[in-house]
Amino acid sequence: MRLGVNIDHVATVREARGGVPYPEPVEAALLAESGGADGITVHLRIDRRHIKERDIRILKEVVKTHLNVEASLDPEIQEFLLDVKPHWVCLVPERPGERTTEGGLDLTKVEEEARRAVDRLKERGIKVTIFVEPDAKIIEIAKRIGADAVEINTGKYAEGVPGELKRIEDAAGFAASCGLEVHGGHGLHYHNVVPVASIPEIVELNIGHSIVARAIMVGMERAVREMKNLLLGARKWNR
Repeated sequence: MRLGVNIDHVATVREARGGVPYPEPVEAALLAESGGADGITVHLRIDRRHIKERDIRILKEVVKTHLNVEASLDPEIQEFLLDVKPHWVCLVPERPGERTTEGGLDLTKVEEEARRAVDRLKERGIKVTIFVEPDAKIIEIAKRIGADAVEINTGKYAEGVPGELKRIEDAAGFAASCGLEVHGGHGLHYHNVVPVASIPEIVELNIGHSIVARAIMVGMERAVREMKNLLLGARKWNR
């Protein structure tokens, strides 16, 4: 299983002091890779509250694994991504003022807009993921519009909603049967990740806040290594 490390909140700390040049998200990405990360994830938000275009341009040049950029369907951001060409783009919803992403992209409402974005990104050789709820109807639309993968929202599971792990398991199985690569993420941390990591169809988890928080205490390389070991252990246990 691949571990994508989201470094947004390294940039959050940087921006908390009004544009000081530290901590450097690019340095955090390199340390995460040294700790065993299989990819680096960032979210370029419309309000640019943490990650900036500058960060993504440099990351594209220096990341040795793969660079995954989460982004809304905002036209300006989509044009930027077409220019920079990260390895992956994950389409997500975005609401002004939200603390964090609040749910999966509702493709029943934006199917044609999402289709156009997927087509344009793939024409540039960029692989496309869509962040979705564990819902077969939405996953079917993601397949229909040409996505390479879906990332299943694990946020409600992380909040302790009863039955949510089973919904994720069922959705992962369905997505894999549709020929989609299956990723997962949102709200995962060191104490809840193993059951999700044990789902055989999920090949990648993207985790950010908990790793950055742990890194404050023990350093980025160790924080990533600890999470990676949990994922590897979950797969061995599941066999």
